[in-house]
Amino acid sequence: MMYHFIMTKIMGIDIEELTDKFPAAAEYMIEIFIIERDYGIVKNSVIASRLKVSKPAVTQAMNRLKKYELIEQDLYGAIRMTEVGRVTAARLLKRHYLIERLLVEELDFHWVKSDVEASRLQAAISDDFSYFLFDKLGRPDTCPHGNPFPGSAREKEILAAPRLCTAGIGDKLSVVRITEEGEAAEGLLQFCYEHNIRPGRTLEIVEECGEAGIIVLLEGEKELEIPRCFAEFICCSGGQG
Repeated sequence: MMYHFIMTKIMGIDIEELTDKFPAAAEYMIEIFIIERDYGIVKNSVIASRLKVSKPAVTQAMNRLKKYELIEQDLYGAIRMTEVGRVTAARLLKRHYLIERLLVEELDFHWVKSDVEASRLQAAISDDFSYFLFDKLGRPDTCPHGNPFPGSAREKEILAAPRLCTAGIGDKLSVVRITEEGEAAEGLLQFCYEHNIRPGRTLEIVEECGEAGIIVLLEGEKELEIPRCFAEFICCSGGQG
């Protein structure tokens, strides 16, 4: 019994058993993890907005996750993952990123569609297969869109990269990631794909257009206006040129 308790704290709970009983658990756990990692505070209303579900549906889901001791939440208060919940969510997110890598790098699947497909498969693969994928894919530390694996050496550095919308004229930048929230934003990944805005791409801010957007000079190409609603979710490194 004590061994089972210790291993549960280290590994989280059985994902296959959890998702058999609660199919949407993986989606909710990953979303809670991502929101907490990016913003610190997780509320029902934010989850509802991100997953495009009703607030009562989120409340019901949180009650179920509390029964599995994956989260804690006071009445209508902020959501906090338990230690077991955080470990379980991290395992799920790693699976998600590995599937994205497999689809894009090995199967030449569309970069724009990989996130959606990974969401469908993340709870279906085993830990053994995810370990195999991790080694087979060269032990990656980000998803194809630049978001870091939980616990990776560069996680804090990547998460600290400022948003493009905060840059100023003359700044020379390198794209670090398109946030998970951005991946879900309508049209953003397609826009980035069409203009080859991916991790590692360099750009220079040449003009700001108020609330409309930011005009950048892409390396070796012409100027491009990036809508401000997209620039909020593109994170870059670098600084003033």
